[in-house]
Amino acid sequence: MTTEKTTEWTALLAFVLMGAYLGVIFVQSEVVSWFRIQEMFRFQSFHMYGIIGSAVAVATLSIQILKRTGLKTLSGEPIELSPKEWGDSRIPAARYWMGGTIFGMGWALLGACPGPIFALLGAGVSVLVVGLLAALLGTWSYSVLRSRLPH
Repeated sequence: MTTEKTTEWTALLAFVLMGAYLGVIFVQSEVVSWFRIQEMFRFQSFHMYGIIGSAVAVATLSIQILKRTGLKTLSGEPIELSPKEWGDSRIPAARYWMGGTIFGMGWALLGACPGPIFALLGAGVSVLVVGLLAALLGTWSYSVLRSRLPH
């Protein structure tokens, strides 16, 4: 096996292990709990808002560190963060609030968003195969309809 192939497999293994670790954290913190998600959407508990708020704070701090330090990828390429494109539709930022609304409705109805779907499948909740297939169908539908949607 070449050095390049070994590096690819090592990177893949690292990503799989990090994903499995994240799945364990999701299960232990009850992020994948249907009941916790319903509490959030009914404004009955701060639990999920605290977790999401913490994630936003960590992401914000991480982006600021990336911008200010000029860190590079493992292969030495610069990390570039392009600004958001608000789109040119008649409704400002329509792509974000429309997509967020559809995503939120699916999350509320299913009780899981994409990351936890995989954690729940790994935990043995096999009925979420239907949810995963629906998420994939939604992504495919967007790719088909993209040219007709406001961007």
